[in-house]
Amino acid sequence: MCASVSHCTPGGNFAVMAYQNDLLLKAANKQAVPRPPVWLMRQAGRILPEYRAVRESVNGFKALVSNPELAAEVTIQPVDLLGVDAAIIFSDILVIPEALGLPYEMEERKGPTFARTLQTEQDILALQTDGVAERLKYVADAIKITKERLANRVPLIGFAGAPWTVLAYMVEGGGSKTFSKARAMLALHPALAHLALQKITDATIAYLRMQVAAGADVLQLFDSWAGQLSPDSYREFSLPYMAQICAAIPQVPITMFAKGAFFALEDMAATKASIIGIDWHTPIEFATAACGPNVVYQGNLDPAVLYGSTASIEAATRAMLEGFKGYNHIANLGHGVYPDIDPNSVRTFINTIKAFRWES
Repeated sequence: MCASVSHCTPGGNFAVMAYQNDLLLKAANKQAVPRPPVWLMRQAGRILPEYRAVRESVNGFKALVSNPELAAEVTIQPVDLLGVDAAIIFSDILVIPEALGLPYEMEERKGPTFARTLQTEQDILALQTDGVAERLKYVADAIKITKERLANRVPLIGFAGAPWTVLAYMVEGGGSKTFSKARAMLALHPALAHLALQKITDATIAYLRMQVAAGADVLQLFDSWAGQLSPDSYREFSLPYMAQICAAIPQVPITMFAKGAFFALEDMAATKASIIGIDWHTPIEFATAACGPNVVYQGNLDPAVLYGSTASIEAATRAMLEGFKGYNHIANLGHGVYPDIDPNSVRTFINTIKAFRWES
């Protein structure tokens, strides 16, 4: 027996490909699954010593991202070493600014930095949207290599940053606690912000279409800095562009993950997104009340739970699964796995989900 009618009745219009493990695609398609599929944001790398060994073999993070062979290798590592139900291509959300003509550097223990930022209308007009997919061909090549090496074991997830989050880095010049420069542009020069956001959106659509053509089965939009915006600003400067991307790519399920934007969950559910990612700040009952039964939920365990004991990880994971009972659910954390978490704790999380059954 399924936990609810929504688990038993197909509800999506996406093809479920022939994979040895097709749980993710069935769940995304609202088809019956015996348990939720599980994968982790930032599973490719960070916690795995095998990833660190590959990373040390090249000259920096960007060299790894742009090397299709090695990007495929680290994409597959979590499937082999952790037993997740899907791979997610190893890349970075900031490949889009670089392809638009605004290069970045990834500094160890500091994060991304931009030597040039968007400040004027001329800066924005200079962004080159033509040829973005061609300049990011190395990502398509990595997807193709990954698909070949996975040999239909599990599906592959592609991704991009949401336009607001990408713009925030391009204006701020790096990470920030407040992104005050980027938010100032929204307040002082909204027309310029919309011009930049549309260019980023156009580039992102081309980029994600390329990923689908290369073999990505599911896509995710990461709006990591959604919570920096007020509800009104989010509805003006982020949500319409994410909705535009989802509407432009109907071929595969798309997950909309907006960290901190609990206030916009109902709006997200009204878009063409198939899956709504829930962060760990958002109570499950709040999310399900906002979005209703006709979406697929993803998340939402606090990543810090994985610092705990085996028993506490198992208990918190089961509580999350029980909380989503009666709804279509893909198990995940409420944000990316932290780099200093013990891989065995991640395995406890994954194995607890694998032992769970909807009827239990």
